[in-house]
Amino acid sequence: MFGYYVSLALRSLRGTPVLSALMVAAIAVGVGASMTTLTLNYMMSQNALQHKDDQLYAVQLDSWAPEKAYQNDTQMPWELTYRDAQALLRSDIPSRQVAMHRWGATVSQENSELRPFTAQIRVTTRDFFALFDIPFIYGNTWHKSSDQNPTREVVLSKKTNEKLFNGENSVGRSINLNGEPFTVVGVIEHWNPTPKVYDLNNGAFKNSEEIYMPFGLHRQLQIYSWGNLNGWKSEDIGNYEDLLNSHYVWIQYWVELDNKEKKQDYENFLTAYIEAQKAKGYFPRPLKFGLTPPSEWLVVNEVLSDDNRILGWLSLAFLLVCVVNAVALLLAKFLRKAPEAGVRRALGASRKAIFSQHLIESGCIGLIGGVMGILLTLLGLSLIRTLQMGRLDQIASMDWVMMLAAIGLAILASLLAGIYPAWRISNTNPSVYLKTQ
Repeated sequence: MFGYYVSLALRSLRGTPVLSALMVAAIAVGVGASMTTLTLNYMMSQNALQHKDDQLYAVQLDSWAPEKAYQNDTQMPWELTYRDAQALLRSDIPSRQVAMHRWGATVSQENSELRPFTAQIRVTTRDFFALFDIPFIYGNTWHKSSDQNPTREVVLSKKTNEKLFNGENSVGRSINLNGEPFTVVGVIEHWNPTPKVYDLNNGAFKNSEEIYMPFGLHRQLQIYSWGNLNGWKSEDIGNYEDLLNSHYVWIQYWVELDNKEKKQDYENFLTAYIEAQKAKGYFPRPLKFGLTPPSEWLVVNEVLSDDNRILGWLSLAFLLVCVVNAVALLLAKFLRKAPEAGVRRALGASRKAIFSQHLIESGCIGLIGGVMGILLTLLGLSLIRTLQMGRLDQIASMDWVMMLAAIGLAILASLLAGIYPAWRISNTNPSVYLKTQ
């Protein structure tokens, strides 16, 4: 019977093309508007590290001003001082740990026609690739000693390797950063998590870095952060060493703790470290630190803001308005077919059969409206990408999950819109229409 009802629905839609088009348009516009907003919210709330949510932790230390807490929900700086990061790196409790920050340099090659260009660089420790599950195409990361010693080695992204070496195995070859030679030791596969969970301080939806280099090169190259550099008091920074020993926070820190026992041991380690620093006159605030998993890190950094959530609810409210309009159109369409329904009732069709037939017709309208709604959503996302000039390329796109969600939402909306009109026509008294036949 379902197939028969579908054929009746399609025949009915063809019989009233204008009214049917208006109903489809009402559902499509509502779905398109709501799914554009919901798709953006869905992509913004993605967690590329969900599979390691019980193992990875962003580290925070409350080293801020004694009279005033840091201005965020955690009341702790997002990042660490260089001095604190170096101290934490000496712990052997984490399975892996990463100290890092964003930098940039001019990239060039000897005897190459490629024009020099500025590349985004991540200055980090070697565990970065294993901790965040980044696969290698060629080679591997640098030796652990490079995290403390100045070793001029780099790992390239796949895109950068294609740009510099046409995608060939470039391990052992050289590039220049700000005129200084560096040896390529590895090339990673394309990796661009959205949002960029590992670094939410410098733009949650920016692209991942093009080059990665060892943490131990700071003093030799005098590397400054291309990200945040905050301090709670004015300090006399006369040279680079003063910066490294200052209270300025600029180093992001992540650890991997495999189980609860390791986490407890690391918490004890942080407690002991802060107490030792207090004894030296540092960490003037009450003892406090943070170990935040990726899912909570996205929340406390407000990657999906309250404004986005409000827009999501408003878009659903707009869809509700479209559903109300569809109810009126369906009621007008179904009541025009009341004589036909009356004849069917007189010939033995039950109220349930009449109700099912017209509800299935509503579902068909929803299915068509859902397909059109997807097209409108893609158009809306394309417009957003254009207006944002590429800054939202990674999230202003629709995957299969959201496409299926759009179809499901459209069918649900049309079925809800069709319940009352279908009930009305199924309860029509057939004798009224038989007298007119």
